Amino acid sequence: MFRKVLIANRGEIACRIMRTARRMGIATVAVYSDADAEAAHVAQADEARRVGPAPAAESYLNIEAIVAAARGAGAQAVHPGYGFLAENADFAEACIAAGLVFVGPPPAAIRALGSKASAKEIMAKAGVPLVPGYHGAAQDPETLAQAAAGTGYPVLIKASAGGGGKGMRVVERPQDFAAALEAARREARAAFGDDRVIIESYLEHPRHIEIQVFADAHGNTLHLFERDCSIQRRHQKVIEEAPAPGLRAARRAEMGAAAVAAAKASGYLGAGTVEFLCRGDDFYFMEMNTRLQVEHSVTEMITGQDLVEWQFRVAAGQALPCGQDDLAIRGHAIEARIYAEDPAKDFLPSTGRLAHLRLPAEGPHLRIDIGVREGDEVTVHYDPMLAKVTVWDRNRKAAVKRLRAALGEVQILGPANNVAFLAAIAGHPAFGAGAVDTGFIARHLADLLPEAAPASDEALALASLAELLHRRRDTEARARRSADPHSPWHQTDGWRLNAETQVRLSFRDGEREVAVMVHYRPDGFAFDLPGGRAEARGTLGPDGVLLAELDGRRVTGSIVRHQGDIVVLLPGGIHRLRLVDPLRAAAEEEAGPGRLTAPMPGKVIQVHVSPGEEVERGAPLMVIEAMKMEHAISAPADGKIARVLYAAGDLVEEGAELIAFETEE
Repeated sequence: MFRKVLIANRGEIACRIMRTARRMGIATVAVYSDADAEAAHVAQADEARRVGPAPAAESYLNIEAIVAAARGAGAQAVHPGYGFLAENADFAEACIAAGLVFVGPPPAAIRALGSKASAKEIMAKAGVPLVPGYHGAAQDPETLAQAAAGTGYPVLIKASAGGGGKGMRVVERPQDFAAALEAARREARAAFGDDRVIIESYLEHPRHIEIQVFADAHGNTLHLFERDCSIQRRHQKVIEEAPAPGLRAARRAEMGAAAVAAAKASGYLGAGTVEFLCRGDDFYFMEMNTRLQVEHSVTEMITGQDLVEWQFRVAAGQALPCGQDDLAIRGHAIEARIYAEDPAKDFLPSTGRLAHLRLPAEGPHLRIDIGVREGDEVTVHYDPMLAKVTVWDRNRKAAVKRLRAALGEVQILGPANNVAFLAAIAGHPAFGAGAVDTGFIARHLADLLPEAAPASDEALALASLAELLHRRRDTEARARRSADPHSPWHQTDGWRLNAETQVRLSFRDGEREVAVMVHYRPDGFAFDLPGGRAEARGTLGPDGVLLAELDGRRVTGSIVRHQGDIVVLLPGGIHRLRLVDPLRAAAEEEAGPGRLTAPMPGKVIQVHVSPGEEVERGAPLMVIEAMKMEHAISAPADGKIARVLYAAGDLVEEGAELIAFETEE
């Protein structure tokens, strides 16, 4: 077995691989960019090597720098993780040429199967059903447009290399094809260094089911059953589970056999995933990912196997630890991906410092994969996934219940995140019934993104209690420092000269202002809340954990002061309240109607308009790239472009005015 391995990746991916390497006694070498010098994966590794500046193209995609780092560290092998260079045959060849073992399939298999076009050719020869479309070598726009017309709209433009929803566009009409093709190619080139695409018929609302395969150099190839990855947004997976709900045993065996045949036909070694689209009783080969997948945790939990350990053993020349007949499905597992993104803003990635981060404790039923820590900065340079929460139980119903409970314990403050959105999916009746397909989120979006509810009496009581306990602590500290610590002005019981022992607290809760009248009691407080009076007392820890008793009922929450707000974090909900200072009403600055601003930091990729140009509502004005995704800035109404403040190639900060826009009167 290897003594030392370099992990050519970052974040949660690198931390996950280190977990197994550490257990196996393998020393680990991390690589990092300038943006990740203090990252969690760097801290967890036995040693770390810098490979370049923040942009991925100059660091994590820099083959020469990573190979040099591996050789300089004395590593025997390189594990690519998933993403970045994991499916890059040139990288695998460079590792082998440098005398390093590449923990993955042979370069020839990566080329044959990593390209969606050539993979489809292999599948066609093997008799596996394919989605109708075009996967030829010709890549000129005219040929591709003709192929789309021959396939029939709607079509899906898909990057031939890579995955993760990058370089994909659904096109409904022929007149939109050229612009969608350009955008898909540009995004694919930025993410994978390869702008080739294929065209497929767009199957509306199919199920996305994939089969985990494994092969060794001793002639053994097997599958570890299926995963359902149908819950997606922007063609990227959000929730995955194993086994697939409602999949018949005969269909499981049929799909598993097809996946194993595909691996054998390509001379495959190591871990791989064969992905299918399923509609009714039909299934179609979609692609094969020549790497470990993000969602491999659900497979590990239902089989009891460590797939990263399998990868290391196969790469070291060992045989697979078991045969197909030794594997069995045990229970049900579900994984939820936590992203720094705003579901209410079309899942726009979010950046910023993780001011508060709490996750449930791991155990036999719960697994956490994470690559960030409280205080870390989420930047625009990399994928916005923060962590994965995976639950297991004896059946799907019990696993769904555990998922809801686990997500209720997640507390994240800083960048926008999708935790509440994931919890809404887990709690939706259709998800509970197993009625999942790729149209699930779009179909139930109104249920999954409800309007923000006003803060409950419980949240208001906890915010008030925390504020009073905070004031008491400050007052007691001042008294200890005072020359007259026994002065009545240092009392913490609400004493006021010629006044009642009560105080009024006013909170800004969204658009409303809510008053809470506080009455001091010998052992706590009484609060006059919108719903009535409540007796309260408690203790506030230095970590912000509030142990409270409300009308005799124990309540635990976290209180964080963030950007001037009092944030109350309770199981299943976060409430942001602003304490109103009656002596100083702060006016909120609002952007004028004629300003179009950057939704997040990024780079301007395209500018479609010029000053003086008249545009219609919804017209594309500018494209910004951030976190490996493109975001279009569109006209909010019919109007005229007054000024264009940035050009293609410029970097912009969040909130920067991009275009001065004049609306029609």
